[in-house]
Amino acid sequence: MTTASSEQAPTSLLPVVAVVGPTASGKSGLGLELAERLGGEVVNADAMQLYRGMDIGTAKLTVTQRRGIRHHQLDVLDVKEVASVAAYQRSSRLDLADIRARGRVPILVGGSGLYVRAALDRLDIPPTDLAVRARLTSDLDRDGVVAMRQRLLALDPVAARAIEPNNGRRVVRALEVIELTGRPFSATMPTREHVEPTVMIGLSIPRPVLDERIDARVRTMWDDGLVDEVRSLLGRGLRGGTTASKALGYSQAVAQLDGAVDEPAAQEDTARATRRYARRQESWFRADPRILWIPYDAPDLVDQALAVVAEAARMWS
Repeated sequence: MTTASSEQAPTSLLPVVAVVGPTASGKSGLGLELAERLGGEVVNADAMQLYRGMDIGTAKLTVTQRRGIRHHQLDVLDVKEVASVAAYQRSSRLDLADIRARGRVPILVGGSGLYVRAALDRLDIPPTDLAVRARLTSDLDRDGVVAMRQRLLALDPVAARAIEPNNGRRVVRALEVIELTGRPFSATMPTREHVEPTVMIGLSIPRPVLDERIDARVRTMWDDGLVDEVRSLLGRGLRGGTTASKALGYSQAVAQLDGAVDEPAAQEDTARATRRYARRQESWFRADPRILWIPYDAPDLVDQALAVVAEAARMWS
């Protein structure tokens, strides 16, 4: 494995490096290259790659593709378990600290925006209560997202304006936090302040190109055996997993296995939903002024990224 060159700062002086951007933009590849060049280890920040056995549909790198580079936060949950931002925050920060303590450079790679911020930013994650959540979810099902958002608007207008109007899950979470803590949900929203020196690199990609890459990735997922993977996961409880069962591609493959849709329809629905998700990722990351953007297809992509890291190291030294 290649480590940082003599012209680069010692690994002990390098910041945490985060590689972010929309799905199918090439984050995993750049993360590998940076890990090789800087003497680093990768920490996953894709919520669905936390799950064991969810490999094809999440574009998880195989052991061979990881090229001997140690990866963390992969395959840590069973498909029946609920992915928790709070649990991820605790475990990912332990990984970051351990990597640093061993003289390596942490490379955080992923497109799950809240998970990225949970690992890197000052973020106080409030408590949760399953009974309260279930009651509010029942209210959402009965009254609809518009009525629930009006309820939130009366209690915490800042949070209501910050949450996407149709995101019922987030509205329910905000109301849950208010009920449990007696504080506005907006008071728990993350601030754009890293807990330790960090440089964030974003991969920018034109939307038409991204859409083509997403469509190709979906076709490849089916060609590589996603349906068989899902069939196996159903035997391990996927259908009862409240988080894993909703993953892009997996819910559509379940519908195909159930006979609700045929394969072309399942693929098209997956591609359409993934394109929508990529738009949300772009909106989330573009709103963060700390991210330094590099074209995904820059011929000197790795060198540009290394220059960004070196400049950040000089600033923090």
